Amino acid sequence: MRDWQGKRYWLVGASEGLGRALAEQLSRVGCELVLSARSEERLEALAAALPGRASAVPVDVTDADSVAEAAGKVGKIDGVIYMAGAYWPMSSPDWDTEKAVTMVETNLTGAVRIIGAVLPEFLSRNEGHIVLTSSLSAFRGLPGSIGYGASKAGVLTLAEGMHADLRHTKVEVQVVNPGFIRTRMTDKNEFRMPQIMEPEQAAQEYFEHMNSDAFKKSFPFGLASILRLAQFLPDWLYFPLFGAKKPSEDYDKAHSH
Repeated sequence: MRDWQGKRYWLVGASEGLGRALAEQLSRVGCELVLSARSEERLEALAAALPGRASAVPVDVTDADSVAEAAGKVGKIDGVIYMAGAYWPMSSPDWDTEKAVTMVETNLTGAVRIIGAVLPEFLSRNEGHIVLTSSLSAFRGLPGSIGYGASKAGVLTLAEGMHADLRHTKVEVQVVNPGFIRTRMTDKNEFRMPQIMEPEQAAQEYFEHMNSDAFKKSFPFGLASILRLAQFLPDWLYFPLFGAKKPSEDYDKAHSH
C-alpha cells in the first residue's frame, strides 16, 4: 500500500465522472488534491465537498499556454493523474474532422502537454508518480472508434515508452485501461455496452492499481480478457469477428453521393 498522507497530487480531468469519483477516493485516504478541468465552477464545488484538502486550478489541456499557466499555479506535487477525455462515437463513413482532432488533442496531446510540464521536476529530484488513462479500445482497431481509439492507443504507447525509459528510476509510470463507464461520454452511445461500470466501481479499480507496483491494469476482467486475446488473432480472422458488418441497403442509399 502507498502512503497517501501528506502527498499532493494533480488530478487533471476531475470535474465529473471517473475523475470526480477518484478524487473522492483519494481525498478520503488523506491525499491533498489539485483539481483541474475546464469548468472552474465545478472544480470549486468539488473541492468544497471533499473531506480533505483540495484546491481548484482550471486548465484547457488543448491550449499550451493554459497548461503552462496551470502548472505554475499547481507548484510542487508528488504525482499527476491524467483523466481528461473527449469522446464521440464515430465511424469512417461519418467522419468529422473537428471532433476527431478534439479527441486526439484532449486525450493524447493534452497528456503530452501535462507530462511535459511536470516530468523535468520529477526527474531533477528522481521522484514522482505519473498515472495515465488509456482504454480497452486501445488494444486494437474497433468499428466506430475513429479519433477515440487512435488517441487512446497513443496514450498506451506513450505510457509504455515512458515506463521503458524510467523503470529503473524513482519516477513511477502507470497506465489504466478501463472499459465502459457510465458517464456523460458513454451516454452518447446507442449500442450495447458490455459490463458497463459505475464511476465509483471504476474509481476503486483505479485506486487499487495506484496502490500496487504493477505498471498496467485493464478492467473489467471479462471484456479486457476478450480484447486482450483478440490482439493475437490474425487479421483475416480478427476483422470479420470484430469489424463492422456489411451495411444495409438503406445505409448505402443514405451515404451515397
